[in-house]
Amino acid sequence: MAPMTDHALPGDAPTGLALVIRAVRCWREARDTGQPTQPCLARALESADAMMLAPVFDSLCALFEIAIARPMRCGEAPALSGDERLLLGIVDGSTPRRSCIDCPEGAASALDCAICSTRIMMALAVGPRGAGRH
Repeated sequence: MAPMTDHALPGDAPTGLALVIRAVRCWREARDTGQPTQPCLARALESADAMMLAPVFDSLCALFEIAIARPMRCGEAPALSGDERLLLGIVDGSTPRRSCIDCPEGAASALDCAICSTRIMMALAVGPRGAGRH
């Protein structure tokens, strides 16, 4: 199996939205190279002690692509793509999903659930009391 690219951004802290970008880019690379996404995500998130987020990001990325009806486009550090900015805005709550992604009700509902799960799990994993840091 080919090594995955290190998707850390310059000054990348292992928390917050930089972690989302790391995961999104890893997920896209795994999909593009035909590798299983969750093991790749777990390896990419290991240095941030956030391996438990692999299934969360896997679902979020897959459902985001279903909702936008095409493969997600990723930027190259330090630039963000429009899709990455959109996903970050949706995850951080600054961009309401309903106002920017018009998709069938089932896809919208599934993506909304993935967004909520991502927010909750990120707060648990990398929040002030993050994983293993109680």
